[in-house]
Amino acid sequence: MLLKYVSRKNILAIVFCCLTTISSAIAQQKTVLLDNYFNHELKKDKSGKEIRFHYTWEDKTLNGFSMLGDIFTREGLSIKSLDMAPSTQNLKEASIYIIVDPDNQKESPVPNLISANDVNAIVNWVKKGGVLAIFANDSSNNNLVQLNDLSKRFGITFTNKSRNMVRDKKIEMGTVNVPSGNEVFPGSRKFYLKELAVIHAEKPAIPLIKEGEDTIMAICRYGKGTVFAVGDPWLYNEYIDGTRIPAEYENYNGAVELVKWLKKQIP
Repeated sequence: MLLKYVSRKNILAIVFCCLTTISSAIAQQKTVLLDNYFNHELKKDKSGKEIRFHYTWEDKTLNGFSMLGDIFTREGLSIKSLDMAPSTQNLKEASIYIIVDPDNQKESPVPNLISANDVNAIVNWVKKGGVLAIFANDSSNNNLVQLNDLSKRFGITFTNKSRNMVRDKKIEMGTVNVPSGNEVFPGSRKFYLKELAVIHAEKPAIPLIKEGEDTIMAICRYGKGTVFAVGDPWLYNEYIDGTRIPAEYENYNGAVELVKWLKKQIP
């Protein structure tokens, strides 16, 4: 009944306002870009067709990042994958860029190595406000050489020293304790990480979590951007779905806290 009292001009104004609001909301949604180029592992399915697996948003098996992707989505972020080398152009759409476990020849006959051009594109993107998360692995399971070409620009070196080498299902060997008052993980106290690369952090990077003298995680503020680094893929489904490790290990809660922290770092 009220519509007959509203002029055509006012209706158009209302429609325009609604469309503007929707457009603004879409524009404000930030994108999390997951590398599928440096990590590009393939396996054959039952039909013999080669398919991507290991650390992808789409993979709902224990090897995938589907649960981590769901957490980002619940935080209002859009998730996408990057199937080519990073560049100034294709990083423009990303607010957060995640690199996980770059391939070595053990994982791929012809791995896509991180080049000098890739390093420069990523570093410049971070400097302008990008948020970079690096999830490495121990030296036998990923390519630390070229990954360090990138991470060293932020004062972070993934060493050949491995720790938390869990044997005979002794879960406690994978324990990582979170110090109270931690910037990234304010509510978590204990994580499970196995077979990880120890980090050497120097300025501008700072250690975030240490076990004894070993740095497990580090962060760096670089220009307008931020870098988070850990020496293990860590937050894939196997270790946050709650079925593989005892409940005392708060990996899922850590995933939620990390996602919220990464989101807060976006300028």
